Amino acid sequence: MRDIDLKTLRLLVAVCEHRNMARAAQQEHIEPSAISKRIAQLESDLGVPLLMRSRRGVQPTPAGLALLEHARSVLFTMERIASDVAAFGSGLRGRVRICASASAIAEALLDDIASFMREPANQNIEVDVEERLSADLVRQLREGAASVGVCWDNVDLDGLQTRPYRQDRLALAVHAAHPLAHCASLGFEQTLDHQHVGLPPTTAVHTMLRRSAAQIGRTVSYRVIVSSFDAAFRVVAANLGISVVPQEVGESYARTLGIRIVPLTNEWAQRRFVVCCRDFDALQPAAQRMVEYLAARAATDALAVQ
Repeated sequence: MRDIDLKTLRLLVAVCEHRNMARAAQQEHIEPSAISKRIAQLESDLGVPLLMRSRRGVQPTPAGLALLEHARSVLFTMERIASDVAAFGSGLRGRVRICASASAIAEALLDDIASFMREPANQNIEVDVEERLSADLVRQLREGAASVGVCWDNVDLDGLQTRPYRQDRLALAVHAAHPLAHCASLGFEQTLDHQHVGLPPTTAVHTMLRRSAAQIGRTVSYRVIVSSFDAAFRVVAANLGISVVPQEVGESYARTLGIRIVPLTNEWAQRRFVVCCRDFDALQPAAQRMVEYLAARAATDALAVQ
């Protein structure tokens, strides 16, 4: 099969979006016959029809729809490549892709990134933040699919370089009418007689809670499993269960949902987060600056609290 050129992919996308060869040609500044010829050649190379032509215009075939999805992805990637490389022409520019755990995103990470981007020296640095499970995040860093990660330090970080980031404490979110709502603090083992609202089994928090319960010969009884902290708080507010959550995040929900946040006294409830990467010196300059900023900001705030 001949190589598929980007121009033909761009024309195919235009035709599929307009559903009209003439309007696509006008947008791309090319003759309709030239578009038709290119797409016909592409259909011949692939061995399948991509467009259904009629008096009302054109529609993508199932094969055309499949190619359309890939074409958009390829064109987007190529635009990003050109933008990222050209950006080094003047000053420090770049795009940093950060993969982070749900806890890190729910707490201070987005505020720290926003503060970083507001600084004049960083105005030409763009940042992508993607939520990932800690185990997936670490795997992507090792495979080179992501450059920077932010996660709880209890995962296997072997082979990665780390910088200290922030700390938080896990706490229990309970309905105001729940029997545990009056407690000033409690150990996780005191919650095991009650039904929980939990995150999926693949998350680091779920694994930690299961391990903690198993150490005393108990299990956690889950009434509801949800995909986010926001959902967990809403289920707690409906008095359908209790949930182990980051205390800082919980306190913001407590004000709006009328729930109680009770700190956990277990040693593992005090969590440390890290910024990690495969090799700090191998990061592009924009990513290096981001890592240094996150670590320094967290250290400064920690000193201010003391």
